[in-house]
Amino acid sequence: MTPLPVALAPVTLTDVRAAAERIDGAIVRTPCLRSETLSRIFRADIWIKFENLQFTASFKERGALNTLLQLTPEERARGVIAMSAGNHAQGVAYHAGRLGIPATIVMPSFTPNTKVTHTRAHGATVVLHGDTLAEAAAEAHRLAAAQNLVFVHPYDDARIIAGQGTIALEMLADVPQLDTLVIPVGGGGLIAGCAAAARGLKPETKVIGVEAAAYSAMRQLLAGEPVSVGGDTLAEGIAVRDIGKLTLAMARALVERVVSVDEVAIERAISLLLEVEKTVVEGAGAAGLAALVAYPDLFAGRRIGLVLSGGNIDTRLLASVLLRGLVRDGRIVRLRCMIGDLPGQLARVAGIIGKAGGNIVEVQHQRLFGVVAKRAELDVTVETRDREHVKELVRALEGDGFAVRVLEGAEI
Repeated sequence: MTPLPVALAPVTLTDVRAAAERIDGAIVRTPCLRSETLSRIFRADIWIKFENLQFTASFKERGALNTLLQLTPEERARGVIAMSAGNHAQGVAYHAGRLGIPATIVMPSFTPNTKVTHTRAHGATVVLHGDTLAEAAAEAHRLAAAQNLVFVHPYDDARIIAGQGTIALEMLADVPQLDTLVIPVGGGGLIAGCAAAARGLKPETKVIGVEAAAYSAMRQLLAGEPVSVGGDTLAEGIAVRDIGKLTLAMARALVERVVSVDEVAIERAISLLLEVEKTVVEGAGAAGLAALVAYPDLFAGRRIGLVLSGGNIDTRLLASVLLRGLVRDGRIVRLRCMIGDLPGQLARVAGIIGKAGGNIVEVQHQRLFGVVAKRAELDVTVETRDREHVKELVRALEGDGFAVRVLEGAEI
């Protein structure tokens, strides 16, 4: 990988520095802090850039504001339109409202309710259209032409890219020893801007992108593979089919590699960040840490900067992810016990579990569908310390004469 000549780069370090001056004071200069626990877990020196602490809980404000501030008075009067799965929408809506610029946002139908609600709260007109970002984009372009609005692209715009790159400027100012930046990738605006800034400051810096496995378009393009994307993902903020032309060109020259992560890795990363760092991130925001979960050997020994790109996750979805994590770690387990259909059997089981330190969360007891009329199945959902504790509970129940099975997957 050779550095892109400054004269040929669509966005340079100079552009990013100009963007930083332009947006200074209107954007939160988020902290970049070392995580002692994550560093120990992943055998690396890990620093976290908390972009989920922006006012709209996402880095997207940076590029949006840098773009809006460069509009002409005539363009401001016409108003702007954007398409987004949520965070770009909120960034454009919030700063357009601050600057007195009318804003219309087209969002795909799958956009989480919290992002739709917040975008409307900033004063923008929200249009829900299509099942993909591509369909939402087509509608946004149609409305832009019909209503003479200025289209603000979420990633394939030099002004957007420069604004997003201010994150890397801040990270390297705070932690100059970083040698690797791990960046979520959707359309590529964030990684292109951060790569321009980081490699402009320190050409030896490695920039690694992370995509959701279902939407690994940039990884496929960089590898020369046919692009095939689609499906459900927690990381809807980076569920992008079409990579930008500018961003792809910059990635080819400045990005070390792009990896993809599956849904389990993303879930684990969300849970880890909440439990370890006490911070809430959305699926896209957790993608960087998910890469460490999925490829620990790739990052071991490095001085890593992770960008938590956003924190706009639906609370119901967050609760589901956290509970699924407890199940995966054996901290919530369902035990199926065969008991005699006699008085006091349920109390015996509860007593054994309680004495062994388990906390019963739920009990389901049924007699009608068993094989033997005088026996019953008892499904007990129990909160435990870990998988070793589960084994202790099973041994205690079996030691008192109960047949026990730990239920997994579809059985649950």
